[in-house]
Amino acid sequence: MNVPVPQAPRTVLVTGSARGIGRATAARFGREGARVVVNHPPGERGFAQETAELVTAAGGTPLVVEADVADPDAVTAMARTVHDTWGSLDVLVNNAGICPFADFFDIDVALWDRVQHVNLRGVFLVTQAFTRAMVEAGRGGRVLSVSSISAWVGGSQQVHYCTTKAGISSLMKSLAIVLGPHGITCNAVLPGAIATDINKDDWTDTAKVDYFRSRIPVGRMGEPADVAGVLWLLSQPESAYMNGSDVLVDGGMFVNLQ
Repeated sequence: MNVPVPQAPRTVLVTGSARGIGRATAARFGREGARVVVNHPPGERGFAQETAELVTAAGGTPLVVEADVADPDAVTAMARTVHDTWGSLDVLVNNAGICPFADFFDIDVALWDRVQHVNLRGVFLVTQAFTRAMVEAGRGGRVLSVSSISAWVGGSQQVHYCTTKAGISSLMKSLAIVLGPHGITCNAVLPGAIATDINKDDWTDTAKVDYFRSRIPVGRMGEPADVAGVLWLLSQPESAYMNGSDVLVDGGMFVNLQ
């Protein structure tokens, strides 16, 4: 069966792109002249507008859309807005996520559910809503989901978070089988120690920063642009045969066991 191989990205959605890795990713696609949907949760419109300005300055065209990815109705409304404005996507980047650090015995059902809903259910809802139109368009495409090194390792204060990231990686493997015949590849990108708002408290702890640096062979923490660059590479025609992969972006921290 011959399936389409997508060319350079034209229309891209980056969920949770008001800050951090999402913002850097939106700007990176803007450099290619892409049309970039800048998604943000309620309450972050101002940050999303800043991202949109970066997309414009880079040479792209932004569309700012508010939606809590954990809310099925909000996701449906976002898909309607995007499809009415620009049609189907070429690239979907599932980036939205939260990580409220908590001790295991302090995690109640409400916190567990909120992390699961944003991080994992959100990827399911958004991917289902947008790939349906991608299949109908018949141009192929990319689904790229930001998982984490935490999909492979544990965290004493991330019990609720690590499980969602492992779930995202598994979801991409299953969807690689479902969507691959339509020319839509699905891969997960696993950032390591990246300095973003989600873990900013860690980077004020000098001892912790020094420890991480000692564990990372390249000698530095990651920046959002390090992950954004890999997401962009996976959207290119040259990556068309990658499907169902976990791509670790951690400066070598995972393999440094000594």
